[in-house]
Amino acid sequence: MRLLAFISAMLIALPLWAAELGDDGLHKAPWMRDTFKDLRDDLDEANGEGKRLLLMFEQRGCVYCSKMHEEVYPQPVVADYITDNYFVVQLNLHGDIEVTDFDGETLREKDMARKWGILFTPTLMFLPEEVPEDAKAPRAAVAVMPGAFSRGTTLDMFTWVNEKRYALDGDEDFQRYHARMIKERDDGTTD
Repeated sequence: MRLLAFISAMLIALPLWAAELGDDGLHKAPWMRDTFKDLRDDLDEANGEGKRLLLMFEQRGCVYCSKMHEEVYPQPVVADYITDNYFVVQLNLHGDIEVTDFDGETLREKDMARKWGILFTPTLMFLPEEVPEDAKAPRAAVAVMPGAFSRGTTLDMFTWVNEKRYALDGDEDFQRYHARMIKERDDGTTD
C-alpha cells in the first residue's frame, strides 16, 4: 500500500507537459528542427521562414536541461514565442553527428562543442541573419545564454535577441533590458 501511495504521489508531482526524451537521451520539443546540421543551410532556412537561428546544446542527464524542458519551455507564452520566432537546432554536447560550421569546417557535435568552448548545458547560441563566410558560430553569435533560467528571464532573452536590441544605439544591454522588463512586470520577480 505504501508503494502504491508513493507511486501515486510521484505521478501527481510530474508536470502534465513533461518533455519527451529521444533515443539520444535529450529532450525533444515540437519546435526543434531535425536538420543535416549544416549551419549555412540552417541559417538560410531560418531566414526563409523569417525566424532567428538558435543552436541549443544539451546533454543526456542534464538536470538544468530537464528543468527548462519541464518547467519553462512548455509554458504557452514561451513555447508560442519560440515556435513563432525561432528555428531551433539541438546539438548534443557528447554527440557524434557531424556539424558544419559557418566557416565550412565539419566536426562531430562533441568536437564542435570543444572548438566553440561550450562547457555547460543547456547553452543557447543566438545567431544573426547574416554570418560572414569565414566566421565560427560563437564569434558570429549575437548572444549566448548558458544555464537554466526562469520563464521571465528566458522570454526576455528570446525577445531581446528577436527584436535586435543588441544592435540598438544606447546603453541598454541585456541586463538593463531585463531589469526594465522586471520593473514593468511590476512584481519584482524574473517571471
